[in-house]
Amino acid sequence: MFDIGFTELLVIGVVALLVVGPERLPKVARTAGHLLGRFQRYVSSVKSDISREVQLEELRKAGQTFKESVENTALGIQNRVEDTEYTIREEVVNPADKVLKAMAVTEGPNSVTEAEMEKIRNEQEMAAAAQPTGQTEIAFEDNNTVSANNPNKT
Repeated sequence: MFDIGFTELLVIGVVALLVVGPERLPKVARTAGHLLGRFQRYVSSVKSDISREVQLEELRKAGQTFKESVENTALGIQNRVEDTEYTIREEVVNPADKVLKAMAVTEGPNSVTEAEMEKIRNEQEMAAAAQPTGQTEIAFEDNNTVSANNPNKT
């Protein structure tokens, strides 16, 4: 803290003895020691408070970084789920166009009229609109259905 050598302390002691006198010197030295101890405890307390605040701020920053990381991951997963749902809907829920194209190839271009195709599309749109958002059911020939949210449902 202070760079005071032995000779400086000796000079301060002699000056204090001359100024205060031999009778009051022990009492003044004791009081000075108490004041110095209080000052050191106060400085130590301030240092520990500052250290705690720095650690708390570091924890807050780490928590914020972790929160942002989790939010970004959740957003990425949500986007992937939406992409997968779109793909499933295109492949499973709306297969009329694929069926009609396959029929046109195997049975000829005039096997299904435009009116019939429009009717099938409308039926599919109505069935898709009746489904709750985020849930898709697939009907099989044996009258069992499987839900995309609950694959065990039959």
